[in-house]
Amino acid sequence: MKKAKIFSISILIPLLVGGLSALLTYKKTMVYSELNQPPLSPPMPVFGIVWTILFILMGISCGMVYLKRAETDVSAALKVYGFQLVLNFFWTIIFFNMGAYLFAFIWLLLILVFVAVMIAQFYKISRAAAYLQIPYLLWLIFAGYLNIMIFILN
Repeated sequence: MKKAKIFSISILIPLLVGGLSALLTYKKTMVYSELNQPPLSPPMPVFGIVWTILFILMGISCGMVYLKRAETDVSAALKVYGFQLVLNFFWTIIFFNMGAYLFAFIWLLLILVFVAVMIAQFYKISRAAAYLQIPYLLWLIFAGYLNIMIFILN
């Protein structure tokens, strides 16, 4: 496969996962603005912008790792990547559709663990790919703060 096709597919996958999860939770996200908000809570449009950027970075990073498959075994790293993406998809449903804020926080901690493992595995394959995941890790930490505070305040 040509690099452009690999990167197109690897970027499209997380964007589709994020888009589908947003589509499934769209009506329930309106409830979020009615909740007691913690300090530092950004306006709702910021979430869509940030997540779109993060999904693109995830895809680029995944593509970079995938391209190294001829040089090293990337299967374990890509499995962890895929699993954290699935976990990410379900967090949105748990938080917004179910309104299970404490369970969503625990789920988010699980995502954080898998993202940290993914970054470590990506680092062994491509440092640049690992570095592209750092904004995602930082955003998840911030999301964890928002999540636990929503639970406490509501």
